[in-house]
Amino acid sequence: MPDKQTVLVIEDEEKARRVVGLHLSSDGYGVIAAGTAEEGLKHAGEADLVLTDLKLPGMDGLALLEKLHAQNAHLPVIVMSAFGTVEIAVEAMKKGAVDFLPKPFSLDHLTVVVEKALEVRKLRDENRELREALGQRYKFENIIGGSAPMQEIFATIMRVAPTRATVLLAGESGVGKDMIARAIHQHSPRKDRPFVKINCTAIPENLMESELFGYEKGAFTGANTSKPGKFEQADTGTVFLDEIGDVPGSVQVKLLRVLQEREFERLGSNKTQHTDVRVIAATNVDLRAALEQGTFREDLYYRLNVVPMNIPPLRERKEDIPYLVEHFAKKFGGEISEGAMERLMSYHWPGNVRELENVVERSVLLAQGPRVEPSDVKIDTAPRRATAAAGGDHFLPEGMTLDEYEQSVIREALKRANGNKSQAARLLGLTRNALRYRLAQMGIE
Repeated sequence: MPDKQTVLVIEDEEKARRVVGLHLSSDGYGVIAAGTAEEGLKHAGEADLVLTDLKLPGMDGLALLEKLHAQNAHLPVIVMSAFGTVEIAVEAMKKGAVDFLPKPFSLDHLTVVVEKALEVRKLRDENRELREALGQRYKFENIIGGSAPMQEIFATIMRVAPTRATVLLAGESGVGKDMIARAIHQHSPRKDRPFVKINCTAIPENLMESELFGYEKGAFTGANTSKPGKFEQADTGTVFLDEIGDVPGSVQVKLLRVLQEREFERLGSNKTQHTDVRVIAATNVDLRAALEQGTFREDLYYRLNVVPMNIPPLRERKEDIPYLVEHFAKKFGGEISEGAMERLMSYHWPGNVRELENVVERSVLLAQGPRVEPSDVKIDTAPRRATAAAGGDHFLPEGMTLDEYEQSVIREALKRANGNKSQAARLLGLTRNALRYRLAQMGIE
């Protein structure tokens, strides 16, 4: 056992107290023994786990449980009792016990129960520490922005976070939609509950329904066991649907039902599941255009667009760049010279905050001296998506209509993506559904 843990044994029968204490000592635990609840309470702060009899002189075990829970809600307590009825066990669990040991019990069984309780405590402590770390990471001081548009975003987060209202985040890739979604969650009453992010672009269309809503054993070839979906995993917490515009029409209907009725069925099941989740969605495309094209449901759009938040691109809030640069430089252990800052300020940042962070990190790592100088700032200015063919000063390539030109760009994107429609859609800045709509018009399946 890497860290010696201490068990407080509260048992009024001296022989039983001694036997249990010796056994736990032989298992490598430190042991504190007490004959009464009052004596045990004095040592509770020194223990990692409490093992107590239910029937004690003076204060009984149930009253002791309440006091221990009030002192430290995270301290696991195992209750022992010769009166091992279901009612007593249930009452002990309600008071905060993590397990119930009916007497008589074997010492081997005692070892298993103690190990399990301490392992659960360890996992809960790690989980709590992780949530606290996440809470720190997504505080407003870590979402950098002193510009008027960002201050408006912060104010909206504070107004909407305490509610369960659905939020739709719109903005270009890299503006920080993920961080803002997490900030809303961290400032909500659900902050200690799950936050489940779903990247709709990354899930193949034929797997999206089972990923979101789960499936039963035998629902399809390869479904050898049942599996809960993301909405079950996020119950009582928050679901973040990133790139919502890429959700296919068949799944949009089921999402609408979740938003309206708070219910769904797993794939291959007729049993209705109920869920209590707060939904935050994000998109980097114009969903209104998708409505006009018929690739996104109007009723789903209005269900998602209860609280719209438009995050401006970095080029529209350049006054935030110095603060972001200083933040990232500090994060990566570097210092930015005035000349390097001017170079960073002069760029238009099509990749937004994500691109800026990447450039600052690379510049700090590759800097020739103690500070990042202008020559150390390497910005990738290569084209990010399929561009127009050379056409001199012509508005369109000579002899081409707009439709013909659009089709040529789409075919070029498919060629560069080796026929992968999702990748082609990303090259074109379209959703998968919008590309599918255009391909159908072109007669390409």
